[in-house]
Amino acid sequence: MKVSKTKLDGVLLINLEVFEDFRGQYVETYNEALYHEHGITVKFVQDDISVSSRHVLRGIHGDADTWKLISCLYGKFYLMVVNGDEQSKDFGKWQSFTLSDTNRLQVLVPPKYGNGHVVLSDQAIFHYKQNTYYNPKGQFTYTWDDPRFKMWWPIKHPILSRRDELGRFVD
Repeated sequence: MKVSKTKLDGVLLINLEVFEDFRGQYVETYNEALYHEHGITVKFVQDDISVSSRHVLRGIHGDADTWKLISCLYGKFYLMVVNGDEQSKDFGKWQSFTLSDTNRLQVLVPPKYGNGHVVLSDQAIFHYKQNTYYNPKGQFTYTWDDPRFKMWWPIKHPILSRRDELGRFVD
């Protein structure tokens, strides 16, 4: 496992070791002791997945408390991470990553950062571990095309939920 800093403070890129032979692949996606050796001491309490089709865009969502360890179990997606801390000099700074079932990269996203992703393959399974239990009331949401951030996405017309289209929860 190799852990690298990114241009976003606190966001880490994790390159997992993949064992491959004639039968296929074996990947250890999480080992608490190994992550602790690399300085990642977050205690995760919940795992979630979302399964989406090509051009579905989910996010950008975040909150003030949650760490997320994001990976792609199947397919390929373009992940966007945005600093959502309005008190930070780096508010709105973003970085993108391409995660897939072939590169097996992970991204560790700290609290006060939002993340979103758009599916680039026919279907993708987005997986994340988090250190808090899901609380939609505590979240912030930005639209994928928020003009303040000038984010670049690889598609022009994503498939969006009502929340992601409006940038807020809808009853």
